[in-house]
Amino acid sequence: MKPEPPRSLEQRKQDTLTRLNEDLDAWVASADRDGNPYLVPLSFLWDNAALTLATAESSPTARNLRSSERVRMSLGPTRDVVLIEGTVEAFSRETVPGELADPFATKLWDARVGTTRYAYFRVTPRRIQAWREENELAGRDLMRGGHWLV
Repeated sequence: MKPEPPRSLEQRKQDTLTRLNEDLDAWVASADRDGNPYLVPLSFLWDNAALTLATAESSPTARNLRSSERVRMSLGPTRDVVLIEGTVEAFSRETVPGELADPFATKLWDARVGTTRYAYFRVTPRRIQAWREENELAGRDLMRGGHWLV
């Protein structure tokens, strides 16, 4: 199967923003202090600047994100992937700002209620890459240092 022609950087950015606004879940990769990796699917909310995640406070992901304050995330299938590297700010359900938790609850679910204690994490992208096939590997960086390149 022959791949389609590569998309322009502008089209890749638009496709990435569409995915960020419309997708509900992402693969979230973190590591503990010894570098042991941990990978889980989590729901997310994009607010045009950062992603909000929620996971059980006691989970390996929560511990890793609080400890390292860094994360890698993946959206989409392997032949239309968006990779995000970001910095992390952590909140308990008591300290999460309403401007993060309320829209998350509206789109996904309210992690502030129930017997399981959830932590919230705000991921600010520092690097975003997007590609479909080998012909889009060149120029796959859409964001570096937290700034869009296109």
